[in-house]
Amino acid sequence: MKMKAEVMYATMNPWRLFFVVALPGMVSMFAMSIYNIIEGAFIGKLLGEGAFAAVNIAMPLVMINFSLADLIGVGASVPISISLGKEDHENANNVFTCSIILIFLSSLLMGSIMFFAAEPLSRMMGADDVLLDTSVRYLRTYALCSPLTTIFFAMDNYLRISGYVKSSMLINIGSNLLTLGLLAFFLFGLDMDVVGSALATSISMCACSLVAMIPFVMNRALLKFVKPRFHAAMFKEIAACGSPVFLNNIAGRVTSILMNISLMTLGGAAFGEGGGTTAVAVYAVLMYASDLCWPLLYGISDSLSPAIGYNWGAKNYDRVKRLVRCVYIGTALVGLLSTALLFFFPGTVAALFTNAEDVRLLDISTRAIRLFCFAYLFRWFVVTTQGFLSAIEKPALATLMSIAVALVFPVLMLGALWQMGLDGIWLNFTGVNALAALLGAILLRKIWKKIRAAERAMCAAEQ
Repeated sequence: MKMKAEVMYATMNPWRLFFVVALPGMVSMFAMSIYNIIEGAFIGKLLGEGAFAAVNIAMPLVMINFSLADLIGVGASVPISISLGKEDHENANNVFTCSIILIFLSSLLMGSIMFFAAEPLSRMMGADDVLLDTSVRYLRTYALCSPLTTIFFAMDNYLRISGYVKSSMLINIGSNLLTLGLLAFFLFGLDMDVVGSALATSISMCACSLVAMIPFVMNRALLKFVKPRFHAAMFKEIAACGSPVFLNNIAGRVTSILMNISLMTLGGAAFGEGGGTTAVAVYAVLMYASDLCWPLLYGISDSLSPAIGYNWGAKNYDRVKRLVRCVYIGTALVGLLSTALLFFFPGTVAALFTNAEDVRLLDISTRAIRLFCFAYLFRWFVVTTQGFLSAIEKPALATLMSIAVALVFPVLMLGALWQMGLDGIWLNFTGVNALAALLGAILLRKIWKKIRAAERAMCAAEQ
């Protein structure tokens, strides 16, 4: 398996590698999002607008917990891939082992904080007295399972690094099938509310995390568990490489808090009493609608990151450029198709997550989706550029872009479009991604110049 992964990353035709790696990655990410979509449909249609809004308020806190695990998992994946490219298997295995331990300990700490501080945290997120109890119970369910659920995404990265691309895809599909079965059982069989939704996800992720561990425990994978050696340089490297994704997630959650507060204010002004809950529910519809599209972009970019990192570590810059070109072409096609889907079928998409009797919520959501969809004309470029910067160990540039995309640009657009009311919120995404694409183009140009300079230096050294 070790030789299979390394030969595949180093020698396989770029377009063939794209289809071998990126297509399963797209399927995996989309399979993971299918549950979110169906969860949103169940909650919206069965439990109603209030439950939908309460989940949207609690979700940023759940994602903050996952973000810390992502900091370590993604941060470790980059030096692991680069170390393998340099044939430094000892360091790769040590980083892998240490990262698993760090994820477990950090998730234990974060889960404890989320459980005991659930009520004040939910109020901070904008929950009023009507939504508070539901938000708290949803959050505490995730917190109890935190130590085992958060390692799921890191194991997905490590499987793909080791060449288990199809296994990673099958585990993700299996996770979603199990989650859907549990969701139906808890909501229909046991008549549970949003707690059943959180419990279904947590049980499935715990089970699949243990399954994903099997190749590593059995010493069948390229990466192996070794006696851990923690040192400051490793912590610094993991933090530097993982900080773009982590800060992007954290900044995004801060933005979600600001959005929820703004939605409660603008919704109340637009629709009167209860209008804030309606506005938050529409925002949740947008987030679930986005789950139809963005996982495909991320699946392409993330799946080829190990190959890009491997060849960057091996100083095979020409192959890096060819691989990156494939990624940009693939994500561009997905971005255009996503825009078309959301623009031409907004009512159909909105109807997935709203009760047919709630005509007002359906109408507002339809309009919001049509304004929101233009973000995907730019988002494909943003996602791909962020992934590329992270894969080649350029954490400062990737972090700059992440903070701008997740916090700085959204806050600027929130102020600039405030007078437009709720329409300004729905258009926020398009403005943010347009600005981010411009920033990404500037950063990409700088990197391309450095790559050409490195290639010239290598040619001169060979002559």
